[in-house]
Amino acid sequence: MTHRPLAAALWMTGAIAAFTAMAVATRQIRGVHDTFEILAFRSMIGWVIVVALGLALGQLGRIRTDRLGSHVLRNLFHFSGQSLWFYAITVIPLAQVFALEFTSPIWVILLAPVFLGERLNRRKVLAAALGFAGVWIVARPDFGAPEPGVVAAAGAAVFFAATNLMTKALTRGEAIISILFWLTLMQALLGSLAMAFGGPVTLPTLSTLPWLGLIAVAGITAHLCLTTALSLAPASVVVPVDFARLPIIAAIGAIFYNEPIEPALFLGAGLIFVGIWITLGSGASRPQGSAVTKP
Repeated sequence: MTHRPLAAALWMTGAIAAFTAMAVATRQIRGVHDTFEILAFRSMIGWVIVVALGLALGQLGRIRTDRLGSHVLRNLFHFSGQSLWFYAITVIPLAQVFALEFTSPIWVILLAPVFLGERLNRRKVLAAALGFAGVWIVARPDFGAPEPGVVAAAGAAVFFAATNLMTKALTRGEAIISILFWLTLMQALLGSLAMAFGGPVTLPTLSTLPWLGLIAVAGITAHLCLTTALSLAPASVVVPVDFARLPIIAAIGAIFYNEPIEPALFLGAGLIFVGIWITLGSGASRPQGSAVTKP
């Protein structure tokens, strides 16, 4: 059994690479495509990839239609979170987005009583308090003039928490290929509607299409890597590895985009991490310990 944590860590390495690639690719095309265009085009590409993989693996027959209502609700949450996340990536430092994103498990603590009927206890309340203290340090909010990008990144974490709770419910009896099929299809439809109402549409060009393709592939890869890692090892093993995303993206932001690396960012992220660690120790379910799922 000792090889399972190592295998999970290797899968998480793939997830970290995928999340990082998605953020960098979004930065590369932010001056050409707006948030809804990125969401629409990457989901279209992702749907084609999922269908092709389903055909190649003979899995399309496992796509179900009897739980469409749950898929619609999950994807409304997910689309909202994705929209906020992609917008935040384009306007505030990458490390700040990732740090605020890590509050998603804290939000799961607070939303689980509503969605799953779970009870709050003192340990979970303490974890949430530490998480929000970390958010305060990372975001340094100015209530007189709130930073839209910070608000968007924090809001994305809330919607991703709701998405993870819905995913937990869907995975009971639903194949991953079915979840990915409806995910990419519904995200493409929602993105197309938002894109159409958002004004003139900029179609992919020879220079932006590869980046959009990378975003699509990275999203699916991140989801598969996270899911596999959590199937091999408990969240207490997976989450510390996932936190390696923060220093990696901070270094990328500093090297390629001249973004400052501030000690307060890591202090706040440390408090968020402690809050999540307490959550894991309280017997929280795997989706609580998991990172944000952005397939």
